[in-house]
Amino acid sequence: MEIILAIGVALVLYTYLGYGLLVWILLKLRGRRKESAPQTAFTPDVTLIVPAYNERAFLPAKVANSLAQDYPAEHIHFLFVTEGSNDGSDEYLRAEFGDRVGVLGGPDRLGKVAAMNKAMLRVKTPIAIFTDANTHLNPQAVRNLVEHFRDPQVGAVAGEKRIMTEDSESAAGSGEGLYWKYESQLKRWDAELQTIVGAAGELFAVRTELYEPVETDTILDDFIISLRIAGRGYRVAYAPDAYAMERPSFSILDEQKRKIRIAAGGFQSIVRLRHLLNPFRYGVLTFEYVSHRVMRWAVAPLCLPLIFLANVWLAAGALTSADSSGLGWTVLLALQCLFYGAAWVGYGLEKKQLRWKLLFVPFYFTFMNVCALAGLVRYLRGNQSGTWEKVRRAGEVELKAHS
Repeated sequence: MEIILAIGVALVLYTYLGYGLLVWILLKLRGRRKESAPQTAFTPDVTLIVPAYNERAFLPAKVANSLAQDYPAEHIHFLFVTEGSNDGSDEYLRAEFGDRVGVLGGPDRLGKVAAMNKAMLRVKTPIAIFTDANTHLNPQAVRNLVEHFRDPQVGAVAGEKRIMTEDSESAAGSGEGLYWKYESQLKRWDAELQTIVGAAGELFAVRTELYEPVETDTILDDFIISLRIAGRGYRVAYAPDAYAMERPSFSILDEQKRKIRIAAGGFQSIVRLRHLLNPFRYGVLTFEYVSHRVMRWAVAPLCLPLIFLANVWLAAGALTSADSSGLGWTVLLALQCLFYGAAWVGYGLEKKQLRWKLLFVPFYFTFMNVCALAGLVRYLRGNQSGTWEKVRRAGEVELKAHS
């Protein structure tokens, strides 16, 4: 039990702290990647693709934001994929914008991945950029993404996801924002070491020629697309100066639904990308992929209950045998109970719309890992679908009420 507890703690610490520290040390030892300063303008033709299932309330702002991109108008094309929408999205786009934006509709709701595959058949530009309908891009987003494609070894570029929260909003939203700040720093280090391991679907770009149609039941399309490109020997670059801003989930239940779906998609991705687990073939990519993704999705969540149960066993055994180490095991167990108790209180307060920032870290850490375990159960049961599962975002109810 001592060995189980020690290994479990080591794996969790490595997953959330050790990996980042190790990459930081490796970068310090190796030095920064040298990049030559651009000498000429680089503005290849691009297509901005916006999958939009029943996103009529967000379309006016999204189209305006897209048209306002700081990129030569003659080199940027817009394609909104509204397949399956029944909220008037098609009619609105065609009536308001005509030929300024392309619209790819259809009566059948086949899912986001099917929509993306269909959209890529229409793309004639060398670069395709995907972004969500409910996000707001900074004006230089397209230009900053495209700049990385000067390097022929770059096959895809991931933008940065930013969560816009207000003081009055949920702990889930605040925790989500903290998580993405940490995740963004890890992506910077991953990209500097070799490649990031997974783009965020809110904003990422690919070389059109490298896009491979994705299985239509895929949950994490952005992750699968970018990792398959990395597996072919290309780098997936990171552009933190190209960012997509979105509101946090409307409630803790909405965030829970989203996290469980992502976790189920994570296990699905591990199975479909199992060839990347071969370090003899993929080297640094395997190291980054396993450390940053596989450990977080499939190892740490399973370690946490094992750590707790092993600690209970050791504390109980030490007390019954009057072992001198019993005090240490008891203190460790008390700390674990205090941490998870704080997380439980945070969850209960959040459901009642009462927020206490002191509980953000224990609450969101525990919340993510519990959702990961629920995602594993969901994946094993096969309760998944490639069709879009919309999750309400903060401010969305009010926005739809006024649209």
